[in-house]
Amino acid sequence: MNAPSSPVDVPSVVQRLGLDGVEAVMEIGFDTDVDAALRTAVIEAVGELLDEDSDEIVGAVLLWCRSEDGDLVDVLLDARDPLADDGVVWLLTPKAGRRGHIEPADIEESAALAGLKSTKTLNASPDWVASRMVVARH
Repeated sequence: MNAPSSPVDVPSVVQRLGLDGVEAVMEIGFDTDVDAALRTAVIEAVGELLDEDSDEIVGAVLLWCRSEDGDLVDVLLDARDPLADDGVVWLLTPKAGRRGHIEPADIEESAALAGLKSTKTLNASPDWVASRMVVARH
């Protein structure tokens, strides 16, 4: 179900995602269940979203992911590939109690295996939670 609008303060969420001024943002995992208001606000902030087939190096990846989307480590590795050195992955997952929810412990473990580190989590919309990930420095 595609939410036409959400009661969350979308401009504030886009600001907290830190996407203002990001040159290129790739979107992976788009489907009819994504939060339409959040996605529209991101597009308004950054312009066109690149699709996952793009060869460009990006400053951020917006990764919509549900439990049924396959192995999370593989999905995160795919999201990490096009990232610039200082780029971020915003992993958007359904909130607890929603279809497709992924447990936070599974997210942390998968991120570590993919060479990523979660730096913060925020409520992105009524149905989605966003986890900010950066490449782990060893």
